Amino acid sequence: MAVVDIPGSKSITARALFLAAAADGVTTLVRPLRSDDSEGFAEGLVALGYRVGRTPGAWQIDGRPQGPAATEADIQCRDGATTARFLPALAATGHGTYRFDASAQMRRRPLAPLTRALRDLGVDLRHEEKEGHHPLTVTATGVKGGNVTLDAGESSQYLTALLLLGPLTRQGLRIRVTDLVSAPYVEITTAMMRAFGAEVRVDGDVFVVPPGGYRATTYAVEPDASTASYFFAAAALTGGEVTVPGLGTGALQGDLGFVDVLRRMGARVEVADDRTTVTGTGELRGLTVNMRDISDTMPTLAAIAPFASGPVRIEDVANTRVKECDRLEACAENLRRLGVRVETGPDWIEIHPAAAGEALAQGADIKSYGDHRIVMSFAVTGLRVPGITFDDPGCVRKTFPGFHEAFGKLRDVLG
Repeated sequence: MAVVDIPGSKSITARALFLAAAADGVTTLVRPLRSDDSEGFAEGLVALGYRVGRTPGAWQIDGRPQGPAATEADIQCRDGATTARFLPALAATGHGTYRFDASAQMRRRPLAPLTRALRDLGVDLRHEEKEGHHPLTVTATGVKGGNVTLDAGESSQYLTALLLLGPLTRQGLRIRVTDLVSAPYVEITTAMMRAFGAEVRVDGDVFVVPPGGYRATTYAVEPDASTASYFFAAAALTGGEVTVPGLGTGALQGDLGFVDVLRRMGARVEVADDRTTVTGTGELRGLTVNMRDISDTMPTLAAIAPFASGPVRIEDVANTRVKECDRLEACAENLRRLGVRVETGPDWIEIHPAAAGEALAQGADIKSYGDHRIVMSFAVTGLRVPGITFDDPGCVRKTFPGFHEAFGKLRDVLG
């Protein structure tokens, strides 16, 4: 049995940093994720004038309910979607001019539904080059609040940014959502807002957030469930056993639901109060699964699908085409490099098992597209296919800088 300590959740760390910066008082974040994304978010806060103290096991943030201390700032969001989408909303609560830019990869990712909603709320926001994309400038005078309509069909992060903003507005927000993908991530947001003293009411497709701000607290960041999916998948694939402490029945993250997919495929799964264990049984069954709510784990499933006894069809994942890369096509191309038969559609991928006795192509070079999830997913495939290499193995620093070392130790344990 392998017990794997997974780094803190990227999603929770980003939300906690926003909430801590907006809260009245000093917040301590326990076991936050230390990665390129979270460091970029923290540096963005510092550029906006917030104090962020970082030690190995905890970060302390001095909150400013009145908004950023800086009246001018130039923030580099790197590859971080949460940084690029949450921080402009936070900056809007201040008084000053704040410019945001990002990596070439993040510049390609869409922002338009969020920036349209912010403009509808009276925020002076200008895209400098391509409309709906970084770079952008916010000329902030605080946010009055009111009613707004949002399309969150591309990313739930648009809704999260507005929800986090709500208690900082003068009148509160009433947000009507016309479409929503990855709904469990919104549930993370509302639960964390309540932990920091804010209220959120949900009535069908309408979210109501009254004004009132946030209270500082001490907040422990749970392990990242999306990252845990690679280690759980490794157990299911090899017939081994993996336990991840800190992710159990009370976990906030919907991506822990990936273990239910593995259970349907034949793995044994035990979710306790404070840990989750997956044990491989030597069987992986094919299935059809809707992964709209856990789409970040789609590549993990795609990477082990060729070893199932029947086809694996993953549906309702159109939003994976606008992540760090087009993940549907990235998975399809890399599986084809391994000799796997794959079909794709606008929002689905179907992966066929290797024929009986047929080995997958060894020594394949996996094209990462600079996407950490592609590399980590196909590292799982490498447990059964010798010689897999990656054109950019270092891109895992986005969420798990020590991934290759941790996965190498797991490989040794699982044999």
